[in-house]
Amino acid sequence: MNAQLTPASAATNPELDAFWMPFTANRQFKAGPRLLAKAQGMFYWTADGREILDGVAGLWCVNAGHGRREITEAVTRQLTTMEFAPAFQMGHPVAFELANRLAQVAPPGLDRIFFTNSGSESVDTALKIALAYHRARGAGERTRFIGREKGYHGVGFGGMSVGGMVNNRKAFGSSMLPGVDHLPHTLNTEHNAFSRGLPQWGVHLADELERLIALHDASTIAAVIVEPVSGSAGVVLPPLGYLKRLREICDKHGILLIFDEVITGFGRVGKPFASQAFDVTPDLITTAKGLTNGAIPMGAVFSQRKIYDAFMQGPQNSIELFHGYTYSAHPVACAAALATLDIYVKEGLLTRAASLSAHWENAVHSLKGLPHITDLRNYGLIGAVEMEPRPGKPGARAFDVFLKCFERGIMVRQTGDTIAMSPPLIIEPAQIERLVETLGKVIRETA
Repeated sequence: MNAQLTPASAATNPELDAFWMPFTANRQFKAGPRLLAKAQGMFYWTADGREILDGVAGLWCVNAGHGRREITEAVTRQLTTMEFAPAFQMGHPVAFELANRLAQVAPPGLDRIFFTNSGSESVDTALKIALAYHRARGAGERTRFIGREKGYHGVGFGGMSVGGMVNNRKAFGSSMLPGVDHLPHTLNTEHNAFSRGLPQWGVHLADELERLIALHDASTIAAVIVEPVSGSAGVVLPPLGYLKRLREICDKHGILLIFDEVITGFGRVGKPFASQAFDVTPDLITTAKGLTNGAIPMGAVFSQRKIYDAFMQGPQNSIELFHGYTYSAHPVACAAALATLDIYVKEGLLTRAASLSAHWENAVHSLKGLPHITDLRNYGLIGAVEMEPRPGKPGARAFDVFLKCFERGIMVRQTGDTIAMSPPLIIEPAQIERLVETLGKVIRETA
């Protein structure tokens, strides 16, 4: 029995039954576990001692690489000083310091920060802020949201409702938010296959927002929410000019624009935020993941000051927004985030992807011509290899590639028939070559 295992043997042979794993084929995993036991820099090590090059930054979050001593020390100091403080009607200095630091790296005007604990919570928070904002300014009839097909906005009911991934929606459809519609997605391999960087074709797809506005009337629409670059759907890129066109339409009709930057935030695309890379400023930005380098769960919503100011009315002792979490601005998470920001600034990681993007692009597109590859996509330090599905077995070929890559010492992410990569921002050119060359060898060997 597991109770008889020593701590060392329990680490390599844990009892697997009790843990109901998230977004995992539980039966397949428990028949052949892939256990990670240690991490440092660009690498994981398995429980049996094999080195694994991390090609996905953990889960799009470990931007500064693993095992950062500075974060560990900051967390330890905070734990020994004060492990918890409430954020309801109370405060602690570290939360305000972090909010100010984040406001300094945010796009201009997005300088009011609401803390959450995850990307899912950030999305639901942004949706609630949008609804309450319109109500506060006397436009409470604006209650509808517009999301996008293939969008992923976390697993809260709000995020699932505005999201557009079928497997995240089909079991819960009866409990989705009412009054949500969706723009068409921008992935079109007929026109844009093997594009380098942003695709040329598809800006007109933003004009579908005008059609939805004509259908529902602008006076009923609170906000549009999109990922600048979709990750979970298999790296779906915005066509050139697409996001600017969405901004123009939202401005024209008084609709808020929300960017979900849980994946693209904190340097992933060569600027602190994708909104800066694409020169499009939204009204709200949702973040998490890279905020603490994955060390402690934390998220944040960045708000335009005009939105915050709309709430600051009525008696001064009244609560302006009835929303929050027990762990909002958790002191230990704040300490981790501050240490992470220090690393990002000191090592230039918020912009380093820009200097590596050409090398990364060439490496990803070197896979063109390999068997079963139908598209290659890249932007910043994000890459995707789309594969032809096996007849009647969608996702099976890509899943086999994922498993064999792990056996060969690299970790990639499989989503449907797409292999996605998003390595830590500290990756070196030689490691890019190793990652892509190993992936190419596995693809050649996988029928």
